[in-house]
Amino acid sequence: MNKPLLKSISPLTLLCRLKGHKPSGGVRYPGGIKYFPRHPDHKDPEYTPSKLFRIEQIQTSKHHPWWQKKILSELKIDDQNRVAIVKNIPAINMRLWKIKHLIRVTPIIFPYGEPTEEDIKYTVLKENGQCIVTKTLQPEQKQVEALEKFETDPKKMDSTTLKRESRYRWNDAFTGGF
Repeated sequence: MNKPLLKSISPLTLLCRLKGHKPSGGVRYPGGIKYFPRHPDHKDPEYTPSKLFRIEQIQTSKHHPWWQKKILSELKIDDQNRVAIVKNIPAINMRLWKIKHLIRVTPIIFPYGEPTEEDIKYTVLKENGQCIVTKTLQPEQKQVEALEKFETDPKKMDSTTLKRESRYRWNDAFTGGF
């Protein structure tokens, strides 16, 4: 018989695994998470966490405990306001963890830079978490020149010219160019 096979499936190894045998190695993350990478030279990508979260209620709080309803009311999520913006801090994250089945958490990103106090009127928060700041937009000089060239082009076919030519060709079927 094959002795190494019998040795690897002995009752002692099964008993060790049942009693909570912890394999060696792995990378420990905050919060008690241990990750075992597939490749030994695995490096985590650089990631900067977002400063704000967009919280959206996706399930009603009806038939849920009073403490979960209290957390929703503290976050100012109710029937009228189903969306709230909160900071990404441990105290808030602890509350969000308790009601994670009732909400959808989306990190807020700023693709065009963070808004200032003057930009508040020009800020839009999308459902995917993008906070778009539409400051005074100026067209590029190339675009302005191209538009002027198009408008002043004598060969341009605008709607009135197209209608006139189409009507002419329709009325004079034999001499209109068909």
